[in-house]
Amino acid sequence: LIREPGLIWCISVNGMARVYMETMIQKCVTFSQIKQLQSHFLTAGHFQSSFLRSRLLERCAISPFGDLSFAVKIFRHIPKPLTNDWNAIIRGFAGSSHPSLAFSWYRSMLQRSSSSAMCRVDALTCSFTLKACARALCCSAMVQIHCQISRRGFSADALLCTTLLDAYSKNGDLISALKLFDEMPLRDVASWNALIAGLVAGNRATEALELYKRMEMEGIRRSEVTVVAALGACSHLGDVKEGEKILHGYNKDAKLEHNVIVSNAVIDMYSKCGFVDKAFQVFDQFMGKKSVVTWNTMITGFAVHGEAHRALEIFEKLEHNGIKPDDVSYLAALTACRHAGLVEYGMSIFNNMACNGVEPNMKHYGCVVDLLSRAGRLREAHDIICSMSMVPDPVLWQSLLGAAEIHNNVEMAEIASRKIKEMGVNNDGDFVLLSNVYAAQGRWKDVGLVRNDMESKQVKKVPGISYIEAKGTIHQFHNSDKSHEQWREIYEKIDEIGTNKFKIREDGYVAQTGLVLHDIGEEEKENALCYHSEKLAVAYGLMMIDGADEESPVRVINNLRICGDCHVVFKHISKIYKREIIVRDRVRFHRFKDGSCSCRDFW
Repeated sequence: LIREPGLIWCISVNGMARVYMETMIQKCVTFSQIKQLQSHFLTAGHFQSSFLRSRLLERCAISPFGDLSFAVKIFRHIPKPLTNDWNAIIRGFAGSSHPSLAFSWYRSMLQRSSSSAMCRVDALTCSFTLKACARALCCSAMVQIHCQISRRGFSADALLCTTLLDAYSKNGDLISALKLFDEMPLRDVASWNALIAGLVAGNRATEALELYKRMEMEGIRRSEVTVVAALGACSHLGDVKEGEKILHGYNKDAKLEHNVIVSNAVIDMYSKCGFVDKAFQVFDQFMGKKSVVTWNTMITGFAVHGEAHRALEIFEKLEHNGIKPDDVSYLAALTACRHAGLVEYGMSIFNNMACNGVEPNMKHYGCVVDLLSRAGRLREAHDIICSMSMVPDPVLWQSLLGAAEIHNNVEMAEIASRKIKEMGVNNDGDFVLLSNVYAAQGRWKDVGLVRNDMESKQVKKVPGISYIEAKGTIHQFHNSDKSHEQWREIYEKIDEIGTNKFKIREDGYVAQTGLVLHDIGEEEKENALCYHSEKLAVAYGLMMIDGADEESPVRVINNLRICGDCHVVFKHISKIYKREIIVRDRVRFHRFKDGSCSCRDFW
């Protein structure tokens, strides 16, 4: 007789059929029940049944109330473990906080299988180990398993090949993923989904959308996972028109207002494409039960658009709607404070996290450090980093370095730069920021030393790239770019902005020549600022919408933080040309309208 609160089982030692024993294993809902059942199996002789034993091992290894270490102890007492016993432990480690151990067990199983016909690696063994590789980012292990799949004749297993494809994609080996996809004799929707998601994660969003369109042409029925991945590609590209086409096609089969997973992706897409009001419309009109992800996505959307008060208003409504804020909720709220300079409110949120059962992680500390630093409270930010119980991530010191540049604090810039170097990080942006600080002080010798350091470490500056969509095509621009087929007209537009009746100087524009980090004359510095990638993209956008709908804004995506001079110029252009300009840089959105920016110059 096994007794647990609300549960009494009578066990017939001799006559119970295996199906009832398996049912009992499935009915275990506490670790105590698993242990009691294991004791019964031992005393009644059922532990010799490989099927029941492996089922019990699996329940102990993978259930949320189980204990993987206890499952391992049980395994160690099996004289001759069989394939299913090994699979239970490997599957347990694959889903644990130490997924790389699954591969260690896989190798042990391979060694054992060479001397025992009773424990052979099967398709499930490979599948569980591949999932562990995907989580632990074990590239070399994945290649070994791929070889085993080919050797053992598992290549015809469509499900296993999809798992392998997913593992390659999540590890960023998209060349192998694409090759495997093309070689697969049978591809189901999961195969397409894995590759589309992998391409998006690997910053190959254009290829992801092409694959999505190919999927449509081949008549493969899309799932919500497909749509979410494709919308992620649109978010990355800022291509709202393509996103809306995808939604239109999906809504023929399913109602958006009742699908929380797809709705979350739509909110995210609209936010990242610069349509935060449309994102809120989807959020507000959702008919089903909103998940915490829904709320977090909307808070983050308002936060990166500089609408901190709307973001914090939704954050405060979370608990009133019966949803407990999680670590992402707090991160989104802190991001809102960070972009709006709400220092005291942000510190209050941060200090209340632990009281509400959420331990601050590295990203929360990063937000707080950035919040204090940008407000000029560099010493406080420094002290928070130094007082952390965990080892600070380089990003925290990079935030301090960035703020030291803004506030021209050489001492703090040097401290932060030294800490970053001690961590072995050689990011081009860190060298540039320190160089900026020295250049602002006219310390050209130190600027030269920084550049020499970059060259000796073979660190190259990431080039600025800007994107703009026009007439259904994404156009890309580099600094001083002349590769575009209309580059002459674009340059003429740049000259028009600065020289004719619309000239921005008459509106008070002064070139931010201090941002040019070369010891050259003022006129040369001004020329160097003229053809930044952002300016070329905006000039092209103005050309394309001249005479078009006056409500249409110019939308640009930039891979770096927006240049200070471009920020000033766009405010003037928005006023003189009476045209809204929306720029998404790597940190946030800047919405320029009537001579001002949504960031209120706090960025």
